[in-house]
Amino acid sequence: MHRREARIAAALPGSVPTPRFLWSYDDGDWVAITFEDIDGRTPVTPWREEELSRVLDAVTQLVESLTPSPIAVEPIAQRLHEQFQGWRKLRAAPRTGADDLVGVPEWAQRHLERLATLESEWQEASAGPTLLHFDLRADNILLAPDRVLVVDWPHGSLGAGWMELLQLLPSIAMQGGPRPWEIFDSHPLGRPAPDRAVTAVLAALAGYFIVQSRLPAPPGLPTLRAFQRDQGIPALEWLMRRTGWK
Repeated sequence: MHRREARIAAALPGSVPTPRFLWSYDDGDWVAITFEDIDGRTPVTPWREEELSRVLDAVTQLVESLTPSPIAVEPIAQRLHEQFQGWRKLRAAPRTGADDLVGVPEWAQRHLERLATLESEWQEASAGPTLLHFDLRADNILLAPDRVLVVDWPHGSLGAGWMELLQLLPSIAMQGGPRPWEIFDSHPLGRPAPDRAVTAVLAALAGYFIVQSRLPAPPGLPTLRAFQRDQGIPALEWLMRRTGWK
């Protein structure tokens, strides 16, 4: 992951709102990456209206500056092919014994077959020319006095620009901000996005969060699964609203 981030960060043009890459070290075992020192901080959570407005404007600028992608990276559908099969995994889980579905939201269990079908469309729906960060959250954003900067680029991939906003919104809702649709439906990136494509990618994202939150915590990250669950809940609420399924 760190080697990939070093490669991407070193190739980003100066127009991208991110701390300037300085150098990296890799001896085959240890990897170190150095960036310019920024006089900034992460957004306050629960989110403040003024800071949220700055960040949402910055996401638009980020997408504009990275369309078309200035560097060669694989499509996001290729990178996340395995991870974004959450509903299909849950559909098969009772048969394989991988998951008993206890605690999976009732609405999701009721529509598991439809969710798996919808999720299967996400790869085609995600196609686009933009270099996506696709790990935007408050802890990957720096507010400087005169600019907003995005840090941590190991997941940089090629896809549709509106996905950058879509991926960010469940974490904003989780941390005291507006509900996802209250932002997406009126945002410059969200308004023109194709409805069916948005719903398919959202289904894949929600399925990812729900399935990941049910796994054992990895060593050293005891709060990760709760963090994923808390993003999965607003993502699923948004998906329920978009599908209209009862």
